[in-house]
Amino acid sequence: MAQYILAIHGGAGTLQRGVMSAEQEAAHRTALEGALEAGHQVLKGGGSSVEAVVAAVVALEDCPLFNAGRGSVFTHAGTHEMDAAIMEGHTGRAGAVAGVSRIRNPVIAAQRVMDRSTHVLLSGAGAEQFAADEALTLESPKYFYTDFRWQQLLAVRDTGRELLDHDGTALLCKDDAGDASRLINGEHKLGTVGAVALDAMGRLAAATSTGGLTNKRHGRIGDSPLIGCGTYADARVAVSTTGTGEAFIRAVAAHDVAARMKYGHVTVEEAARTVVNDVIPQQRGTGGLIAVDVEGHVSMPFNTEGMYRGVVQSDGRCYVDIYG
Repeated sequence: MAQYILAIHGGAGTLQRGVMSAEQEAAHRTALEGALEAGHQVLKGGGSSVEAVVAAVVALEDCPLFNAGRGSVFTHAGTHEMDAAIMEGHTGRAGAVAGVSRIRNPVIAAQRVMDRSTHVLLSGAGAEQFAADEALTLESPKYFYTDFRWQQLLAVRDTGRELLDHDGTALLCKDDAGDASRLINGEHKLGTVGAVALDAMGRLAAATSTGGLTNKRHGRIGDSPLIGCGTYADARVAVSTTGTGEAFIRAVAAHDVAARMKYGHVTVEEAARTVVNDVIPQQRGTGGLIAVDVEGHVSMPFNTEGMYRGVVQSDGRCYVDIYG
């Protein structure tokens, strides 16, 4: 049987054991396993790496526990602005959407941009009109509203600070007086979601989706929808990142992994770890990434205390973890 593999992430950050309740941790693990199963069924049925990463990311977008799709964080204006991208390695085709607020599954919209337009990146109202023309599911703001995310915004809205993606850990760590200082100053949980896959035909693909930063300015776009920054795939490797978006943009981080492999002739593990542990900190950033190469080797480094992550192989073996 031809070998295939799928890896996913649900964000990195200060994820310490014992902070989440057992029930909350179990819920996150179950959600990760569900996303892996969604992508695995595609690959098991002979589907492509593109179809597999879309299926996995859709599962994460539909889960309110992660900062993408339904679980997206609020902007300073109390709205949602979501980004997503996808790239097919063996053809170099790519698609992305940015700053969308009504598309139920931004990753599907990104796939449609890749498959059914002459463009790579559509934003805002134009992206939403394209999604409507493609008969994709659009939702009202109520669909994306969760009280948890709203309370996160209220905790930082008047501070002038932005919160790196959804900081669920910090919200659970308020002191007895309800002090949100830990939420504002640290305990960041970088909630972007993503998937990378190698299918049975040896084709690679990567996809990433995010709600961005809590309390971000209207119009802010991070690394997730920028090809080469938060999402990249070629014939050698597929990469999806999570972390301080501006740092990953300045580093062109996802492409840097591929370039180190191509020109430096290093392994995916060495390339990924160099980018995460050396390059991103030089740009004053934190986070992690997932990468799979054409031989099926997976790397999932992070420079935080944890990263929601998982892998499933062609034999059905599934691995899910949160902590370092």
